[in-house]
Amino acid sequence: MKIKVTSVLVSDQEKALQFYTSVLGFVKKTDIPMGEYRWLTVVSPESAAGPDQVELVLEPLGFPPARPYQQALRDAGIPYTMFFVDDIAAEHTRLEKLGVQFKTKPMQAGPVKIALFDDTCGNWIQIVQL
Repeated sequence: MKIKVTSVLVSDQEKALQFYTSVLGFVKKTDIPMGEYRWLTVVSPESAAGPDQVELVLEPLGFPPARPYQQALRDAGIPYTMFFVDDIAAEHTRLEKLGVQFKTKPMQAGPVKIALFDDTCGNWIQIVQL
C-alpha cells in the first residue's frame, strides 16, 4: 500500500493553482472539468515525470462540512498538511520575497525545524526540514 493521491481543501481552485504552482513551485499534473469544479492536481517538480509521484488534489469546498472543518483547523492554528524542504531558512526567505505570509518563522521542534504559512486559500501549511 502506498499514497498516490492526497488532497488539500481550497476556497478557490484557480487561486490555489496559481499559488501552488507560481509561488510554491509545484507543477500542474491534471486539470479535468467536473461540472462546477475540476479534478485539479499538482505534483512536485522533482517527481513530475516519475511513475510513483504523489499527486496533491486542490479540492474544492463543495461538500458542506468541508468549510467548517477547514475553518476549525485554521482557527486552532493546525496545518492542513506539510511539505518537506531541504533548507527551511532558504525556503522561508524565498517565500517571503514572493509575499507569502508566515504565521511562524522557522523554529526547532524536537528533531525537525518547522514554519507555518498561509496558502491564501484558507489553510495553514507547514514546511518541515529534517
